[in-house]
Amino acid sequence: MWSPVDQRLHWVDILAREVHSCAADGARRTSLKVPDTIGCLALRRDGGAIAGLGRAVAYLDLESGAVELVATPEEDAPNNRFNDGKCDRRGRFWAGTMDRALTHPTGTLYRIDDNLRVTAMVSGFVVTNGIGWSPDDRTLYVTDTVNRQILAFDFDRDSGDISGRRVFARIPDSDGFPDGLTVSADGDVWSAHWDGWRITRYAPGGAIRQVIRMPVPRPTSCTFGGSDLRTLYVTSAADGLADDALATAPLSGALFAVPTDTVGIPEARFAG
Repeated sequence: MWSPVDQRLHWVDILAREVHSCAADGARRTSLKVPDTIGCLALRRDGGAIAGLGRAVAYLDLESGAVELVATPEEDAPNNRFNDGKCDRRGRFWAGTMDRALTHPTGTLYRIDDNLRVTAMVSGFVVTNGIGWSPDDRTLYVTDTVNRQILAFDFDRDSGDISGRRVFARIPDSDGFPDGLTVSADGDVWSAHWDGWRITRYAPGGAIRQVIRMPVPRPTSCTFGGSDLRTLYVTSAADGLADDALATAPLSGALFAVPTDTVGIPEARFAG
């Protein structure tokens, strides 16, 4: 995620249990170790961050690394962990879980309100992944990675309720698995495709508007940043790739900056 306040990009390395940060050009990089796998984070309005840490939701001090657990909705799911998440524009934190073995549909998308009340919104995912909202706040997008689809829901901005589940986009086997996503100010949905070597840009109606070919097979997520919010930052993974695949794509695991012809929407902060 990009922070317009301090003009810095923040991203996570889930398996290495690290949070990274850098300026728009990649300079002034910092890294912070955390005590468990970290699937996602969002900045808080009062400072610091809220994160999906292991099976818990926690406050995280980005300077000291201090962690304060604030919710443990998955104590009875030892094989799960939190994966992707972000805040809606009312300051609620949405984060989804997944089965570590990538086998069982035990993942759930949760909504964490500013008073730290936790509500299970949608269940039955093997991997709950990238989420985002349309610019008018009427649609919530949620990625169902293993079933190769991006879902859409009607979203009530005031209450945080969702309804009208439907398939926004289906990804063919040849294009990999949909992973993290972001939404631009024109309403387009940008989805990173694990094992797809690409970012796919969908129009609000679901049609493919653009495909950005990446030099790595496993782009994992994307967000808009930079001073004008026109740069698409793309994370990628090296985990699980065989030596020959790494030789073919030696930049696997790198962070990329891609200029675009559109502008992003500033990420919201947690209100709690």
